[in-house]
Amino acid sequence: MESTPQLWRKTTETLLPSRPSAPPAGQYDIYPAFPIGSGQIMLGYDTLAARLAGERRVVIDGYGGVFWAELRAQLDLALVRLGVRGRWLEVAGALRPPAEIDGLVAPFLGGDDLLFGTRFTGGLRDFFDGERLQALRPDGSADLDILYGTGAALAGWQGCLVYVDLPKNEIQFRARAGRAGNLGLDPEGLRQGDPKALYKRLYFLDWPALNGHKAGLLSRIDVVVDEQRPHEPAWISGRDLRAALTAMGHNYFRARPWFEPGPWGGQWMKAHIQGLSAGAPNYAWSFELIAPENGLLLASDGRVLEVSFDWLMYHAAEAVLGDSASRFGYEFPIRFDYLDTWEGGNLSVQCHPRPEYIREHFGESFTQDESYYIVDCKPEAQVYLGFQAGVAPAAFREAVELSFRQSAVVEIQRFVRSLPAHKHELFLIPNGTIHGAGRDNLVLEISATPYIFTFKIYDWLRLDLDGRPRPLNVGRALANLCFERQGPRVEAELVSHPYVLRQGPGWLLIHLPTHPAHFYDVHRFEFLESVEEDTGGSPHVLNLVEGSSVVLETAIGLRHTFSFAETFVVPAAAGSYRLINGGEGTARVVKAFLKKPSRPNIQARC
Repeated sequence: MESTPQLWRKTTETLLPSRPSAPPAGQYDIYPAFPIGSGQIMLGYDTLAARLAGERRVVIDGYGGVFWAELRAQLDLALVRLGVRGRWLEVAGALRPPAEIDGLVAPFLGGDDLLFGTRFTGGLRDFFDGERLQALRPDGSADLDILYGTGAALAGWQGCLVYVDLPKNEIQFRARAGRAGNLGLDPEGLRQGDPKALYKRLYFLDWPALNGHKAGLLSRIDVVVDEQRPHEPAWISGRDLRAALTAMGHNYFRARPWFEPGPWGGQWMKAHIQGLSAGAPNYAWSFELIAPENGLLLASDGRVLEVSFDWLMYHAAEAVLGDSASRFGYEFPIRFDYLDTWEGGNLSVQCHPRPEYIREHFGESFTQDESYYIVDCKPEAQVYLGFQAGVAPAAFREAVELSFRQSAVVEIQRFVRSLPAHKHELFLIPNGTIHGAGRDNLVLEISATPYIFTFKIYDWLRLDLDGRPRPLNVGRALANLCFERQGPRVEAELVSHPYVLRQGPGWLLIHLPTHPAHFYDVHRFEFLESVEEDTGGSPHVLNLVEGSSVVLETAIGLRHTFSFAETFVVPAAAGSYRLINGGEGTARVVKAFLKKPSRPNIQARC
């Protein structure tokens, strides 16, 4: 394996260091870590080999995208240095033939659709030949029998179980570099492949199969390895990981954000967040809390280890979700991310699918209802939202279909309303609503978790960062648009109208009501010194939208300081918490939470 990350990952984002430096006080932390006590995180193959040397059988399972050949070579050398002779068997030899795997996955790939498929309903075992799995047996001919590779635990060996994890952003960086592929496919054959097709298969096929397998293993895993630094893996015992997840599920957590440039991206995050790559042309997104892709960092003795967010939900879903655990299962339902158009461009004009459409076509259990909270904006910034009064579906269809066929300019404001954006304003985007953030905004997108189901209708005839036309989804959008959301109804129904819900000495709790279709609601704390809150049976997703810092105190006494623009979560099981203003002036903290299960999400009225 090359020691230079640029050769095996394609991204502007820096590889996670094993011992990241803390940012200056009051600065946004791009490597937020949950402290777990001393002596729990180890680094390198030599320490891992020492842990395994006394075993007789070891199963090394793991996620897709792991560099298995490198792991085997380096760990074997480390074992040899300890005088341990290993017999290595690779589970990939038990995969079904490529033609059979193609037949298995084809019904879920959406045919010729460039972006969308249907969520896989099978499991990881479906990718393997049962007889070949059973033929992989330990024989005791060496000091240590080792079965390794994605799906290794399916062979049913009894022995030490190691799981090798890899953050999903790193999987994508490796895939873009041609160094990681899909389940059952040779990554070396992907160097000229379509990254969109690869990602579609990851999202709809690989990740559902791998997640279900991983969930079933968590309670009995002995060692978890973070392999994103293939030359210097970090590892933790399964027992210590489970204890850390329990602590997170009853106190607080902050996901590790990751940042991506885009064709409309802006300059706000580059100017305000230290540690981001100066080589990126812009940053369009910060994925603050997107549960299917974010990771969680743990810290011990200055060392960090990242595990996927999934682990927390598999271990502590009831603690995290409280009253809504039975409804959402392992899915964390609220998403926070930043859209940065500051000195950038307009987002595409777009909409999201209605509930029945996303279930029928994509296999998702709930849809992509969104809202835009304006954290910062220039005086002329605007948001595109809803239709102009009197817009007829046929006229709009004709204009956008002509643009799609002939690359013709659409006079968008003839059809779509543009509303002035103001700091701390909340715009509501229930499914089926035409919308898009205009340039010169920093938007905190508060949304339901589904995150890829954006049907682009018009993209200003813009190319992507590789100089290619961006895919549009005009047909899907037209099948989901609510044309009735037009004229004065837009300001009345799609712009939140805040009011004071509670108040006390030096503090206010402002309600920013969401749409009846949203299963989440939004509050904002405004306080000079401190404020106390009860979780009320729901997780609270919080973000400091004004002020330099706040200190969070949980009911059992844990304290942590969060800086301006950082997103963090207090799980339902925390019960209560206190926020203390760490700066001058008024602190403002946005809080999103789940509406009571007795008030279920309804079909948005058009």
